[in-house]
Amino acid sequence: MADDWRKDRIGSAHRGGNPTVMRRLDAGFAAIGDVQFLPGYAVLLADDPAVRCLSELPRDRRLAFLSDMDRLGEAVERACKRLDPAFRRVNLEILGNTDGFLHAHVWPRYTWEPADLVGLPVWLYPRERWTDERYALGPEQDAVRHAIGEELDRLTG
Repeated sequence: MADDWRKDRIGSAHRGGNPTVMRRLDAGFAAIGDVQFLPGYAVLLADDPAVRCLSELPRDRRLAFLSDMDRLGEAVERACKRLDPAFRRVNLEILGNTDGFLHAHVWPRYTWEPADLVGLPVWLYPRERWTDERYALGPEQDAVRHAIGEELDRLTG
């Protein structure tokens, strides 16, 4: 997978060149996460790369983005629950500390997570989880990616 799209995730999504995009939603793009140490991790990308935070959106677009976040969260929950009986819950976050564009993280959480991490924010996982090739997005995530897309279609239809 070429990395050019990583430099412009939203622009490449508009052009159809972002391979992580699962579906176009009302105010953004539902994308599978780059790392998958928690299978089903997804990201909602706002559809305007100039928007840095939620409060910069007009109220109707803000509500549409939050509705998209809710829909993606429910789709991840349904898909992960179906694929892994150890699924516990979904964590939703809008942080914006690293990337300068509005996006939301959807983290599935599982009972098989290490006991010292299962109740903590995902960001406290060891750095190796974020960089280890074993957890990089690849074809082994096709099943969860497909399941999330199906759930998004059900929730939209």
